[in-house]
Amino acid sequence: MSISRRSILKTAARAAVIGLGTHLFPSWMPRMAFAAQAERANRDVLVAIFQRGGMDGLNAVIPFGEGAAYYDKRPTIAIAEPNGSDDSAIDLDGFFGLHPALHPLKDIFDAGSLAVIHGAGSPDPTRSHFDAMEYMERGIPGDKITGTGWINRHLTTASWQNDSPFRAIGMGSMLPGSLRGPISTLAMRSITDFHLAGRTDQLTSIQRTLSGLYSVQAPVDALTAQAASVFDTMEMLSQLSAIEYQPEYDAFYPETEFGMGLRQIAQLIKADVGLEVGCVDIGGWDTHDGQGSTDGELSYRLDEFAQGLAAFYTDLRDYMANVTVVTMSEFGRTASENASGGTDHGRASAMFVMGDGVNGGMVADWRGLNDEALDEGDLAVTIDYRDVLSEILTKRVSNPAVEQIFPGYVPTLRGILQEKT
Repeated sequence: MSISRRSILKTAARAAVIGLGTHLFPSWMPRMAFAAQAERANRDVLVAIFQRGGMDGLNAVIPFGEGAAYYDKRPTIAIAEPNGSDDSAIDLDGFFGLHPALHPLKDIFDAGSLAVIHGAGSPDPTRSHFDAMEYMERGIPGDKITGTGWINRHLTTASWQNDSPFRAIGMGSMLPGSLRGPISTLAMRSITDFHLAGRTDQLTSIQRTLSGLYSVQAPVDALTAQAASVFDTMEMLSQLSAIEYQPEYDAFYPETEFGMGLRQIAQLIKADVGLEVGCVDIGGWDTHDGQGSTDGELSYRLDEFAQGLAAFYTDLRDYMANVTVVTMSEFGRTASENASGGTDHGRASAMFVMGDGVNGGMVADWRGLNDEALDEGDLAVTIDYRDVLSEILTKRVSNPAVEQIFPGYVPTLRGILQEKT
């Protein structure tokens, strides 16, 4: 592998950041980029979970109190009202209930550390997965021009600096849209990727090459400092992976990409490497057919989702005073089931916010499921998802610059979270 200082300079210039590009590492290496040094502060780590595909909020959080207005629209896929059986809704407040597959979350709800926000979503009416996800991750519904994501704008406007390469991480092979922007962020499939998939000979070769190009022990310019950061990053991750990570309190993560993503976010939080934001995706929510009731595709996804969140909460029990988890999906599903035993693209869904700084309980501006209350046959969006994110940013993450993070929007805070003290 041939590396020159000139090629690295070109890569950095093209990226418009001090970072690392494909000239430095082979194609099978994760993409790395760096930002500015964590000042310790009294703010939460934010974990943002995106349920890609459009989650059916009406069967995840069942409005059984609607009676016929709910059950008549879903003759084969409705969840029975709470009756004590394993196939019925789990009562939350006498009107709303959790899908039985979400039972691992009930104890967290009862402990006051889980808020369930119903009728939440984006005000843009698109039913396109691609557009809806892009708008939501940009934080500017309907905008196809802005190239930055809401999390990156949060990092840009934060009053503190952070040099950690782990400041903001997206678990996966591609960087989430919410992380795109001038502040460098990191996408990685797993911590072990940074060990060059066990290719110690390649790692040694890269380290020798970098040592020859730069005086990493005493960096004097930005690019040399960057090289030093590479060594630091490799060393930190080597130490993390050298120890077989054992979740605490017998927490058991699903052995899926979602479960492993949450597990590694938990590991980075405990390692205190400067993580501020972690993003994890879970797909499979596009249930046009075979959705099922208490058995079927939706139930499987909800089980994986709940098991992952519950394991994360249990594993980080001693850290959850300083961690806030938020979940979102690009849209919900139609109020009525379709002829294929599924649901089609709709409007509002449900969000979950978890952490010890949460005012637990149900949050809804509920208009009902009668035809006159629906939005073209779908559950209407009555809580803008940016209201939820804005409250997290101001109350838990200590960034009041919501007018820059969500330009043109004035949020309504819903009392979902406690002020950070």
